[in-house]
Amino acid sequence: MTMLDTPEALAFRQEVREFLATSLPDDLRRAARRATSVFQDPSVSLAWQKVLHARGWAAPDWPAEHGGPGWDDVQRYIYAEESARANAPTLAPMGLKMVAPVIMHYGTPAQKAELLPRILSGEDYWCQGYSEPGAGSDLASLKLRAVRNGDDYVLNGSKIWTTHAHFANKMFCLVRTSTDGRPQSGITFLLLDMDTPGITVTPIHTLAGDHEFNQVFFDDVRVPVAGRLGDENAGWTVAKHLLTFERGGRYAPALAAHLAAIREGAEATGWIEQDSNRERLAAAAIGIESLRAIELAGLAGRGPGAAVRPSMLKVLGTEIGQQLDTLALDIAAGWEGAFEDAPDALAVAMPRYLNNRASMIYAGSNEIQRDLIARVVVDQAAA
Repeated sequence: MTMLDTPEALAFRQEVREFLATSLPDDLRRAARRATSVFQDPSVSLAWQKVLHARGWAAPDWPAEHGGPGWDDVQRYIYAEESARANAPTLAPMGLKMVAPVIMHYGTPAQKAELLPRILSGEDYWCQGYSEPGAGSDLASLKLRAVRNGDDYVLNGSKIWTTHAHFANKMFCLVRTSTDGRPQSGITFLLLDMDTPGITVTPIHTLAGDHEFNQVFFDDVRVPVAGRLGDENAGWTVAKHLLTFERGGRYAPALAAHLAAIREGAEATGWIEQDSNRERLAAAAIGIESLRAIELAGLAGRGPGAAVRPSMLKVLGTEIGQQLDTLALDIAAGWEGAFEDAPDALAVAMPRYLNNRASMIYAGSNEIQRDLIARVVVDQAAA
């Protein structure tokens, strides 16, 4: 018996499965299967978040004291597996999974009381102001200037690749408050309103034809000092805390669901009839199952240590995801009808392939993750 097969775990899985079967509308399920990115359209994600919020399940990772269900790691993993298997829409991560944990950790009592309930309900929709035209993977070189003026910071500069900034009413943002010392030591973490005068959002359309990204310009934008999270010039520490959550720790459930959809497409086109193609599907399944084993070992307190696990999972999860995208694209090449009539995984194979090229860049590029892992290994060997 494993941790996922105890009577308690099986009873919880059945509860989740029954809830999804009765509460997940078919139109949202269909939209999720046709999604071209990990970021669902807010008309889909917020509609599902409203249903989950009513059940108390909108934020599986949140502790009960802040409105979460108070689940343990096993329950969260089971919920992720069942949600992916049911094709439930993913919720926007910028609020629930990224800024919320750092508000819980670094926020003042007033910030927690004001912001966390609004994130949980979906009343506030967040975007992330990190990358700049000259500061992507080398984030510490960011230049968006924030000058203290009384009770405000005055911001001038820009952010780029800002996902869903055209939908968001809130942004968490890294700004430059000092140029003394190391670049990391002069960064501050701010929370701001997107309707603040001086903010302009300009769309960036992707090769897939989507409008997901934006460039955001700041022209003498005044942000209250009360919107700062953590101390001035200590934003790099806050951002590192956030990145741990952005990199995630449950890739296998969604990948397994995507592989199942790809297999449906392979059967519909006859692609699966060739032995070499069945071997490619089997190899993908083995990769996902291996990743799942690493994730479950982490739940049990075994396997890679906490210092390297997020980086390792990010590398493996995104690279397996891109392998699946290539598989779907190859299978889609054999579809002879209109793509709107194709199995879901084939209908969106090309835009998913194009959009997911970025997965090995965001949340810290995979090259950086490998460097972080190597440093930990070297340090441990020297200890």
